Amino acid sequence: MTFADAKQRFSTRVADYVRYRPGYPSEMISMLRAECGLQPGHVIADIGSGTGFLSELFLKSGNRVYGVEPNEAMRQAGEEYLAAYDGFSSIEGSAEATTLDDASIDFVTAGQALHWFQQDAARQEFRRILKPDGWTVIAWNDRQMETPFASAYEDLLVKYGTDYRKVREAYPEAGAMQEFFAGGSVTQRSLPNEQTFDLEGLIGRLRSSSYAPLEGHPNYAPMLAALAELFRANQKDGRVVMEYSTHVYYGRLGASG
Repeated sequence: MTFADAKQRFSTRVADYVRYRPGYPSEMISMLRAECGLQPGHVIADIGSGTGFLSELFLKSGNRVYGVEPNEAMRQAGEEYLAAYDGFSSIEGSAEATTLDDASIDFVTAGQALHWFQQDAARQEFRRILKPDGWTVIAWNDRQMETPFASAYEDLLVKYGTDYRKVREAYPEAGAMQEFFAGGSVTQRSLPNEQTFDLEGLIGRLRSSSYAPLEGHPNYAPMLAALAELFRANQKDGRVVMEYSTHVYYGRLGASG
C-alpha cells in the first residue's frame, strides 16, 4: 500500500513529533554488535531519517550517519536535533533515490518511515548503495494494547482518526518483512520500550500522528475531549504509560525481487 502524500504528511506535525514520539532503545546497538558485527567504523544510511531519533543511536555508537529524508520540515528538524554530532550528514533524498554512491554503505537502516516507501524501488536502491555483504536493519515501535488505557487509546484512533485504519494496515508484519528482504536472510528481535506522559504530552503524542485530525477539522475538538477523559480515567499521579515493543528486523537482502 502506498500513500500519494507520504513525503509531506508530517510537515505540519514536526514540533510535536520531535517532542513526543518514542525513540529507540539503546539495547538495539548492543544487539547489532553481537548479531551483525556492527563497529564504530561502519557507515550508516538512515533512510527516512526524519527528526533523527534512529540516526542518533548510531551516532552515539561512533558511526558516520547519512540521514536521507525527503520532507524539508522533517529534514531541518533532524539537522537541528543532531547538530552536535560531527558524524551526521543530512541528505535531501528518498528511499527510492538516496543520491548516495554505489556500494558505499555498511548498514542501511529505516525506522517508522518504512511503510511509506515504494517497496520494490526502495529495495533496489538499498542494494545499489550497500557494500557487498552489507546489512539492512528495520526498527519499528509497535504500541502494545494489553492494558485498558492502550485498548481505549486504540479505539479513540479508530473513531477520530482521518485514515487510521489504512495506515495501520500498512504497518509491516513478519511476512511482509520476509517479502521485503526478497529471499535474503532476516532475523527478528523485539525489545521493550515505553513513554510516560502527562496530559499535555499525551495530546502532543496524538497530534504527532499523521492520521490525527488537525485543528479546524470537525473531529479535532471531540478527539481532544475524549483524550482528556481517557487520561483522567487511567492516570496515576498525573501520568499514563504508553508501552511499545520495538521490533528489529536485520539481515541481508536477497539478490532478486
